[in-house]
Amino acid sequence: MATGLTKTALVRQLAEKLELTNKQAAGFLDLLAETAIKETKKNGLFVIPGLGRLVKAERKARIGRNPQTGEQIKIKAKTVVKFRVAKAAKDIIAPPKK
Repeated sequence: MATGLTKTALVRQLAEKLELTNKQAAGFLDLLAETAIKETKKNGLFVIPGLGRLVKAERKARIGRNPQTGEQIKIKAKTVVKFRVAKAAKDIIAPPKK
């Protein structure tokens, strides 16, 4: 499996590109994450233009199956968070086949 960009590497890249200190770039990332969490919890939606959106969604209660025994079980309703990638980002990362 490919390894992704670590937080440290991302902070260094941001700092270099924006001519900030590593501490300022790390502060920006922390503030962005904190704001995204607060806004998603409060409003159910947080948009990062050009990248995507965090969306709070409700899942209904349903009947599922225990994979080991095949027995039916009740799955309770719950709140989940989804990330929906913006179309522009998706088209650049994985262009549609023609």
